[in-house]
Amino acid sequence: MSFFNLFKRKNMTNEIQEYLEKGAVILDVRTLEEWNEGHSEVAKHIVLNTIPENVAEIKSWNKPVIAVCRSGGRSGQATDFLLNHDIDIINGGPWGNVDKYL
Repeated sequence: MSFFNLFKRKNMTNEIQEYLEKGAVILDVRTLEEWNEGHSEVAKHIVLNTIPENVAEIKSWNKPVIAVCRSGGRSGQATDFLLNHDIDIINGGPWGNVDKYL
């Protein structure tokens, strides 16, 4: 994802709903402090900078993944990285974008 595409987000509503219907796991990549301020009840929490060492765990879920964070930037980074590891993942943007569909 290029720097400029980071701020040019398309409406992800349909993709988010499709992934949730497929049983997607919500992966919240925010810091522990942000997570403690609020998060989706069903989300799994893996801080962005620890994603590389947790690829095997994420693959073991055997489900599509929706990455979320505070604004969509970090979840975009996680999405790009995990796509390169053959994980079916989309960037859900801010966690509230996905939480409203649960």
